[in-house]
Amino acid sequence: MLTLAATPLLAQDETTEAAAKAAESAAPSVLTPTNIFIGVLIIAAVLLLIVSVVLLKTFKAMEKEMANPTSYVPEQDKMLEYEEWKATQKDKPGLWAKLLSLRPLSEEKDIMIDHEFDGITELDNPTPAWFNWLFGVTIVFAVGYFFTYEVFGWGQNQDQEYATEMTDAKAEKEAYLAKAGNKIDENTVKESQDAAVIGAGQALFNTNCIACHGDKGQGTVGPNLTDEYWLHGGSVNNIFKTIKYGVPEKGMIAWEKTLTPKQISEVSNYIISLKGTNPPNAKAPQGDKE
Repeated sequence: MLTLAATPLLAQDETTEAAAKAAESAAPSVLTPTNIFIGVLIIAAVLLLIVSVVLLKTFKAMEKEMANPTSYVPEQDKMLEYEEWKATQKDKPGLWAKLLSLRPLSEEKDIMIDHEFDGITELDNPTPAWFNWLFGVTIVFAVGYFFTYEVFGWGQNQDQEYATEMTDAKAEKEAYLAKAGNKIDENTVKESQDAAVIGAGQALFNTNCIACHGDKGQGTVGPNLTDEYWLHGGSVNNIFKTIKYGVPEKGMIAWEKTLTPKQISEVSNYIISLKGTNPPNAKAPQGDKE
């Protein structure tokens, strides 16, 4: 019996699952305006931190060198003058102390709060400069974020990004399924009972096969496709192979250049669905019973 190859529904199920997993792992790698904006701010903050650290170390080294000169050998009067100058510098805060807004011990009495508890007093130290700078950066970031996403709409918010990513994932899934569907052959085709597959196979059968097999698969020139007897095997793999390569000596043409592997699979599954339908005026059985 002439057989049109069956559609791999199992294959489609497997490829659908694989495509779904591929789609899930897809999207998040898009360069959105949000990611670019945040990335620029992070890079700027890191560079600012690096520059600050380098400058601090440089100034601290210079300050240390000035406080402990090694090559300075002044005359006696110059030495006395230097010692006096050095004594005046002891209570002056260094660069690091200035950055942290630290006050020397000699000035503690000036920043002491007028209350104590159990002999413990509290100092009214000012907010460190680095904290003020950090606070200023957050304000700049907040303003930039507000105008970027809420005023001018230059970037996508989270809901918009999600919708975009889902649309891209759906397109990638469809492309993957279309590509995977055309990789089916007589060895990998799977039997399927999916209504969409059967319907697509029926449409192809009505267009290409009823001249030889009848509108219900009852057989005319070609064999009956609804009984249990088959000339070339009744499994989905054998049906797919028969449709793909044909049986030229018996008038069955090869359809591999006319139909895609996915279409051959759909026709094959439709033929499988005809088994046992017992249409009227069916042709007598041919071949071996399966």
